[in-house]
Amino acid sequence: MDPITLVVVAVIALFVLTIAVKSVLVIPQAQAAVIERLGRYRTTGAPGLNIMVPFIDKVRARIDLREQVVSFPPQPVITQDNLTVSIDTVVYFQVTEPRSAVYEISNYIVGVEQLTITTLRNLVGGMSLEETLTSRDHINGHLRGVLDEATGRWGLRVARVELKSIDPPPSIQDSMEKQMRADREKRAMILTAEGQRESSIKTAEGQKQSQILAAEGAKQAAILAAEAERQSSILRAQGERAARYLQAQGQAKAIEKVFGAIKDGKPTPEVLAYQYLQTLPQMAQGDANKVWMIPSDYGKALEGFAKMLGAPGDDGVFRYEPPVDTDTRPRPEDDDESVADWFDTAPDPKVAEAVAAAEAVARKEVPGPLNTPPRSVGGASPVPQLEGEQPRSLHQPGDPV
Repeated sequence: MDPITLVVVAVIALFVLTIAVKSVLVIPQAQAAVIERLGRYRTTGAPGLNIMVPFIDKVRARIDLREQVVSFPPQPVITQDNLTVSIDTVVYFQVTEPRSAVYEISNYIVGVEQLTITTLRNLVGGMSLEETLTSRDHINGHLRGVLDEATGRWGLRVARVELKSIDPPPSIQDSMEKQMRADREKRAMILTAEGQRESSIKTAEGQKQSQILAAEGAKQAAILAAEAERQSSILRAQGERAARYLQAQGQAKAIEKVFGAIKDGKPTPEVLAYQYLQTLPQMAQGDANKVWMIPSDYGKALEGFAKMLGAPGDDGVFRYEPPVDTDTRPRPEDDDESVADWFDTAPDPKVAEAVAAAEAVARKEVPGPLNTPPRSVGGASPVPQLEGEQPRSLHQPGDPV
């Protein structure tokens, strides 16, 4: 083959290869291509393999279909109260119509930025500084609605608009910091006062419960003391009654023995005079200032006493004559059954029952919010007592049992 023919074949092959390459267009996923034919819009290429007419069809632009995030620099905005604030915004949008994004606007990113700035100035211009600082959600929602409606003809969908920062002037920032500091101090003082109030209430409640428990303890102690005093008085009275009965019974026996001895001895005036003289020193004993006058004729007095109580004997001496015992009344015996229970050492059932009832009341747990664990006394039921109080027994030393 001659060289000319070889060159022609090579040129034809290169032309065919160029046509083949120009006829195939591969578009990546999440992208779209706007294709023009002879300068006019023909179609929008979808992701994948697309066939084009070489040298006639041309790709005008490739559009990213993913959601895009555009952060705009801070913009000065004047509020309704003539204060300049610096606002930094972020816009999230997505291209839904590649043809409109290419042919309806020259640069849709710049268009979104300028539209955001103008809308933000119009919106913040009708709000005060305090409303601007506290109405982020309202501003974000209003901006999104306006931008989404305005950019719809550009083939865009605004997903979200966020205000990154709202910076007031430095002088306003200082005032706001002072105000915030004052608010924090105010809240701290309020919380401190609330805490002190709660603490005072809790302390008063604790003192109230403590006084209630102390009153209950004093009441129970008074009940036990009264019952113990009552039982002691009863037992003491029983003992005194039995002692007096025994003393009276002993005196009766002694008088009976003396009386019998006198009757058996049949005393004479001489014996009576002797006994009289023996008794005088005993009568004169003591610290009292007593003066005893001894009659000089006491012998005649005794003789008259003997004559009154006695009768003359064979020798003319008056002797004691016991009268005829006509008293048939029964004499008290040592083993009288009517007083046998006076000497019973067993406690009175009524007294024991009263003491048991008082102890049951004392052992009863006093209800209250202080949940003091009960402590037992001598293996018996627990007795409530105050926190910090020393354990006390139901029976104090010296109380009667």
